Formats: sequence, structure tokens, C-alpha cells
Amino acid sequence: MTETLAAPVAAAPAVPLADVARHRPLDLRSVRLDPRSPLGVWQRRNAEATIPHCIERLEASGVLDNLRRVVGESGAAYRGFVFADSDLYKTIEAVAWEIARSGTGAFDGWLDDVIALVARVQDPSGYVMSWIQGVHPEKRFAELEWTHEMYVLGHMVQAAVALDRAAGRRDLLEIALRFVDLVDRRFGPGREKGVCGHPEIETALVELYRHTGDRRHLELAAHMVDLRGTGLLPVGGLGARYFQDHAPVRESLSPVGHAVRQLYLNAGVTDVHLETGDPTLLAAMRAQWAAAHERKMYLSGAFGSRHRDEAFGDDHELPSDRAYAETCATIADLHWTWRMQLVDLDARYGDVVEREIHNALAAAVDATGCRFFYSNPLQLRPDRYSEENAPRERTPWYACACCPPNIARTVAQLSSYVATSTPDALVVHQYAAGEIDVPAHLGSGVVEVRTGYPVDGRVELTVRGELRPGATVALRLPAWSAGTTAVTADGTVTGADADGYVRVPLVGGATVRLDLDVSARWTRANARVDAVRGCLALERGPLVYCVEEADLPAGAAVDDLVVDPARTPDEVPAPAGLPGPAAPALRLAATVRPPETDLYARADGPAAAAGPAVDVLAVPFAAWGNRRAGAMRVWLPVTTG
Repeated sequence: MTETLAAPVAAAPAVPLADVARHRPLDLRSVRLDPRSPLGVWQRRNAEATIPHCIERLEASGVLDNLRRVVGESGAAYRGFVFADSDLYKTIEAVAWEIARSGTGAFDGWLDDVIALVARVQDPSGYVMSWIQGVHPEKRFAELEWTHEMYVLGHMVQAAVALDRAAGRRDLLEIALRFVDLVDRRFGPGREKGVCGHPEIETALVELYRHTGDRRHLELAAHMVDLRGTGLLPVGGLGARYFQDHAPVRESLSPVGHAVRQLYLNAGVTDVHLETGDPTLLAAMRAQWAAAHERKMYLSGAFGSRHRDEAFGDDHELPSDRAYAETCATIADLHWTWRMQLVDLDARYGDVVEREIHNALAAAVDATGCRFFYSNPLQLRPDRYSEENAPRERTPWYACACCPPNIARTVAQLSSYVATSTPDALVVHQYAAGEIDVPAHLGSGVVEVRTGYPVDGRVELTVRGELRPGATVALRLPAWSAGTTAVTADGTVTGADADGYVRVPLVGGATVRLDLDVSARWTRANARVDAVRGCLALERGPLVYCVEEADLPAGAAVDDLVVDPARTPDEVPAPAGLPGPAAPALRLAATVRPPETDLYARADGPAAAAGPAVDVLAVPFAAWGNRRAGAMRVWLPVTTG
């Protein structure tokens, strides 16, 4: 099918058409990260190692053979989960954003091969999914709670849109449009009622509408949002909350169930609001966002407290050692929070995205770019054993391999989350060295960003170009930074507005300096977080720190440390073996509790003897596990006086 495209859309993951959004995303190509900066180094490693690794594993794990066997090009048995095709589409999306970022043609041959393969597998109706076609054709659209057909289609759509925006390549888009048309004919408004057990298609359909201008896609997304929570899914023993099918979206005000599903759903709901302006959807999303980030988010920016069902727990249920904290949940929340930021200019959203990028997401991949965590606990006990999706060490791949290609596509699009524009301002949300093109409606030229962030808290922005009179630049002041100031070229010191952004004139040739306080600080949890009562965590700037077994003196165990928060941690060079550019390590005072033989003892019995005093190094949580396997913890017991 050929569908007329809307006006040219920026190469970015989410580009609203309606005027509901308070500000507009920039084209990914208009934000160029310095390749020597931490985020620039990460993007280069993603392009040179992670994406090629994912491509190799798609072959080795059977994802491509699963498609080949449908058309008689492979005799291998089906391998992987029913939704294995989605790993291919996420990898294609990663390649697309890398093409946009760097202009590379290195993956063109691979794209030719895999997209042609998908085209051969697609049947005349438009349907394409290897598990159904090759294993259980009788289950086509028959078990929506489990088969993930629309979830897989959603990732195909996102990959297709990205590829067309990045490279002007429509071959995958034509395949995706035929599949979407099939779903619309079957499940569109006024037809058979059905929703996918795993939300994801909703946000993809809205983006397809934005890309093509065909309102049917938006209407289908809105229809699926309206059907969620009306009891359409046979939920079985897992229960309706697992599927977010326990209540209509507008009445569900706190995240429940499978964390990734809830957060992908919320991204789609927010997308629908961004195009329709439906205030009832926005009210629900604001309540959901507050509940998720004020009562159910880990310090690292991770989500999901329970291994069972990969699920959210109760409010303040945030165990460190049994945190599931799935990588894909952080990615899903990043997507959702970014869309909320387009609705409401509020520094809280940028603070969360920053926390997620520099901590939970960064920790999910090692320094080689080829080993990954699926689950991201904030404490690893010495005797913790490996579980299938919660191993002690990062692994090259998983039977359920959703996370590695999800990391690849997210890192490739990181430039998209740096800045936006309003009619009067360039708004900078994330800090990284590089260049930002001045949006055409504000003038011409570039804003050069010089910073060593997050290692260094100084950020300097120099405007080079011709700017419209009255244009401003808005800079996010992180909530964690005490006493931050912005200094303009004439020496004017400016404070933040109520939304957490400081605004200064955008003047050609002028430099604005932001001095953020990245000194080390102790952080406490809400008193209702029972799992870490009596503990503190150490942060520096946006970075969460942890103590690793690798840095302890001989004979000391991570779980026996008691730290003294009265002593200010000292900054020292990072130990060898951490991925760079490395933030400093923090040296802190601690004592080692003597080992106890009794599991329980009388509280009024003799006090334990004080242990020896030691100096302990803490390193960025994002870097843990890169030297050798061993115990780790973020939340540390403290002395009581």
C-alpha cells in the first residue's frame, strides 16, 4: 500500500503534530554530541560494538531463521519467545537512528537483506509474525493476551518510521502499513474489540499518524486506549492488574502490574493526549507519573520491585537486593517521561531522564558494549546466585532478549533528549558537550556547549549566529544542585523560574555559564521505604555511587560496612578498569562490623564490639561489575552516634 506522507517530520522518536505540546523536539541531527564526551563516547561504542553485536546475535539466536523457516529458507526449529521478531525491529530502529546521527551507510547491506526477508514472509493479508505463521497459524489474533502480535507490530512500525525519517527509506514502512491496515480492518473503531496483552502498539500508531498524516492510525490508538481496562483480556492466574486491564485508563491513577507494559501504555496514552488534547487522559497521566516517580522509582531510575511478574510493588516497596528493575522498564519510562515533558515544561521530568540515562540505563551495559543486565538490583549479596534474567554478571544475550536491542535503539537516539524549542526559546534539558543548531524560527547558527558533565559541573554555552530579538535560552537547574547560578556575558546572575529553568537572552556571540554543584552528598530514602531504613546512599551530581567488593580491604565484606556520614567523602582518582571518561571515586570513612553467629539475638544483650575503621572507595553505580564479579550495594548502613 502507498500512503501519502504528512509534511516532512524531524528525525526524532516523537514529533507531535498538534499544538497541545508546549514545546517541540529538535531533529536528532541538529544535536551533535562531542565524541569525547561521556554520552558521545557511549554513542560511538553503541555504533561500533552494541549494534553489530545485536546483529550477530539475531542470527545466532535464531531470530532470522524463525522468519526464514516460514518461507522454506531454513529447516531449523523455531527458537526463542513468541515475540522474538521484535528484537529484529528494535535493532533496525537502532540502525536507523545511527544513520541519522552519523550518516553511516555501513548497515545498508544488512538492511537490504532483512527487510527483503520480512517482505517475503508477509502474507497477502498484510500479516507477518514468524511464531504464528511458522508454528501456530491457528492462533492468529486468537490469544491476544499472550501472542504479542500487536506488540511486535508496534516495534515494526517504530523501526519503519525511524528508517524513513533517518534515511528516506520506505520499504519497511510499506510492510508496516499493510500490517496496520489489517489490524485496523479487524480491530478498528466499530469493529471487533481487542487489545494486545503487552501495550506498545499505541505509541507506535500515534507516531505513524504523525509521520503519514493518516488520522485512522491515531483513531485506532485512541480506540485501544479506551478499551484497556474493560475486561477484554482473559487474564488467568496473573490477574487483570498484570495486564493493566483492571480499570479504564482514565480511572487508573497508580502504576500496577508488569512494569514495562504499564510504562509503554503510559507513553501511548500521553501520545494520544498530545494529539487530541483530551484533558481526562492528561489528568490520569499526571497522577500516574507522580505515583511512579514519588513512590515507586528506585534511586537509580529503575522500576519494578518484584521478580514475580516483573512487576511494580506497593507504594514504597523498593527492596535493593531483590529489585527486578528491568532495563526495559527504565527505557519505557524514559520514553514516557520525555512525552510528559513535551506537555509540561517542568524540570522534574528532565531530572528523571538524567537519572535514568546516567545510572540505571548506563549500568545495564558494560564497557565493551556487548554484555548486558536485564535486572538491575541496587545490592548484590556475596552468595547471590544467578537467575535466568537476573544473573550475577552481565551476559552477552538472553533467552528473552528484549533489553539489549532496546538499549541499542535508545542510546542511538540519546541526542533527541538534549533540547527542545518553544516559540521564543531554545530549551536545554540535558547537558553534554557538543553543538545544538539554533531552530530556524529563533534565528540561525549553533549553540556550542563546552562541559565535562557529569564529571564537572561547569556548563558553558556560546551562541554563534544571528538570533531573533527577544529569543532566550532556558536551562534546566537540577533539583540536586544547591546554590546553582547562571552567569551571562555581562556578569548578570540569574536564578530559576518556578518550572526549574533559568532563562537568559540568546544573543549572538554571548556566553552563558552554568555552575552546578556536583559535590558529593548523602541521600536518605522516604521513611516508608522499609528496605533501606537506617541506610544512606551516596550521590555526586546526577550520579549514584555504590561500594564494590573489588575496592574493599582484605577481610572486609560489603554487607558488614557501617559508614560515617559526618565525614565528608573525599574525591580521589577512579580505580583502573572503570569505563571512561570516568567520574572520580569517593573515599568515605567506615567501620567493619564483626561477624555475628546468631541469626537473632536479644536486643538488650551485650552490644557488639566496634569493628576496625577503614577507608572505603565508592564508584559510580553505572560502572559497577566491570572489573570482576563480586558483592555490591548502594544503600549503606550508617553509624547512629
